[in-house]
Amino acid sequence: MDENVKKVRTGERFTRQEKRNLVAYSFIIPNFIGFAIFTLGPILFAFILAFMRWDGNSPMQFVGINNFVTMFQNQRFQASFLNTIVYCAATVPLTLASALGLAVVLNQKIIGRDFFRTVSFFPYVASLVAVAAVWNMLFSPQKSGPVNMILYHLGVHIKNLPKWSADPHWVMFTIVLFSVWKNMGYYMVIYLAGLQGINGQLYEAAGLDGCNFWQRFRYITWPQLQPTTFFVTIILTINCFKVYDIVYMLAGGSNGIVSNQAMVLVYHIYEEAFRNWNLGYSSAVAMVLFFMVLTITLIQFKGEKDYAN
Repeated sequence: MDENVKKVRTGERFTRQEKRNLVAYSFIIPNFIGFAIFTLGPILFAFILAFMRWDGNSPMQFVGINNFVTMFQNQRFQASFLNTIVYCAATVPLTLASALGLAVVLNQKIIGRDFFRTVSFFPYVASLVAVAAVWNMLFSPQKSGPVNMILYHLGVHIKNLPKWSADPHWVMFTIVLFSVWKNMGYYMVIYLAGLQGINGQLYEAAGLDGCNFWQRFRYITWPQLQPTTFFVTIILTINCFKVYDIVYMLAGGSNGIVSNQAMVLVYHIYEEAFRNWNLGYSSAVAMVLFFMVLTITLIQFKGEKDYAN
């Protein structure tokens, strides 16, 4: 029977399916309105602003691709672009390896397993300001710093002790090291969920065949964790491209100015937008960052699809 005829005969304004659709839309619309106002709208505005000159007060002026030309000639941008690539290239594999190694170890039946899981996850949930302050104390550039004191007693000459975040040659290494330490606990939890989803009978069969630990990991654990690894890689890569707070806390100094050796793209965007009030230029840098993340993500999706096939 036609739905309109059925509604007329029963005296209903809406069919049961239409009522279900209205209920579903009533849940979706508030969230979509918030997304449109606070996310989609600013994104579209940023695309437009990338071709404008605007300080937030004066009238906008259309400058075409001048912001992009200026950007690629800017030494701060060049340094931030290179540092972001270096940071991601170092942080992503080190965090993956550390998180997976922790997950494999803490998935075993060992004494104090729950305690070590909690300790590993704690840096991720702890306040960044607090852990950065502790980190700067531990990695103090002075000989009295605990880490440098250990290195000194191990035979490193006092003149050769690293200055860590105070040294332009060590600052990026310090930031990468801190990022791996702080975030590996979160990705460890994700890997633990993936490990516990592996069928235990596979390991039992491998044990009967005489496989050692490395063979079980290579032929069972690692292939079964490919979807988890793909998810972790995508999320971790995007987060690495968006890094800002860690750089600010470790390399910002007393005046909050980050040197070229530690400058990253998001900090460069912040600096140009809210210190120099060059909003058009900062939007252009944001567009470059957006397309970088999009390109890396599409490559990773294609690689995962080819691997699955």
